[in-house]
Amino acid sequence: MNPDEFKQRTKVFAIKVIKFASSMPKTRAGDVLGRQLLRTGTSVAANCRSACCAKSRADFIAKMGIVQEECDEALCWIELLMGAGQVNGEPIA
Repeated sequence: MNPDEFKQRTKVFAIKVIKFASSMPKTRAGDVLGRQLLRTGTSVAANCRSACCAKSRADFIAKMGIVQEECDEALCWIELLMGAGQVNGEPIA
């Protein structure tokens, strides 16, 4: 996958996260966890773009590490939301 394709895929993911978070139930848990998901899900796209502009291979690897961490955290919030019955099991990505 080339950098443009990767940026596009993470952008689409971020847009889906935004729509998903906007449709969350208006409960305390839905609000708190939805905000966390919104932060991490959109951070994936922003950090991917940053990685594509890396100044060196080491810089790219470090920035992609952040992307990986944000993806894992977004998955955690999705799993918690599903486990708590705040959302259904339909995939967003």
